[in-house]
Amino acid sequence: MITAYVVGEAVTVLAQEIMITPISPPGADKLINLVNYLSWIVMLAGIAALIYAGGKFGWERFHGGAVESPKIILGALVGGIIATSAGAIMNAVVTGGV
Repeated sequence: MITAYVVGEAVTVLAQEIMITPISPPGADKLINLVNYLSWIVMLAGIAALIYAGGKFGWERFHGGAVESPKIILGALVGGIIATSAGAIMNAVVTGGV
């Protein structure tokens, strides 16, 4: 009987909600600025990869040979999707999916 009471009290204590008010750490503005620059670089690299793959696709089509450019295009598209949705994914992870 005492064990059930102790377990019940422990569950009551563990079930209490802890209120946390988030604040920005010092230097957060510089970090956000750096992340914005990195996201621009990733987007430009993806666009450059698509342009390169498009030119290579035309070259391979015109001259024949092994076709490697669809792999490059697919890689650039998948990388772009992951890069552009990274902010939304991290936001969902941090806020708990709300």
